[in-house]
Amino acid sequence: MDYNKVEDLKQLIINACQDKKARDIVAIDVSNLTVIADYLVICTGKSAPQVKGIANNVDDEIAKLGLEPLRREGIAEGRWAVVDYGSIIVHIFNDECRLMYCLDQLWIDGDNIEKFDYEV
Repeated sequence: MDYNKVEDLKQLIINACQDKKARDIVAIDVSNLTVIADYLVICTGKSAPQVKGIANNVDDEIAKLGLEPLRREGIAEGRWAVVDYGSIIVHIFNDECRLMYCLDQLWIDGDNIEKFDYEV
């Protein structure tokens, strides 16, 4: 995917997370660390319904571009939802799972992370 398109997709995903009041939103540039994706977008929902709502909103907003995810996992459970767009993988956790798996810490190499808050 073209660099600008990846950046635009990342911003649309972040906006979709913010729209549903996701907390602790981070975008981690993993393009120099792995071939699986260019970015991981990670955020937290307070409850299972919110985790589901965030995942579904991301899906709905990106579908408007005519893009479908390669995979969707864990949305029904609402604990850890993953939506994979190839160049960007979105992880939406509840508080417990976010603390347990610490994906943020696994992929940070110093200056490859951006933090975002939801807009009030």
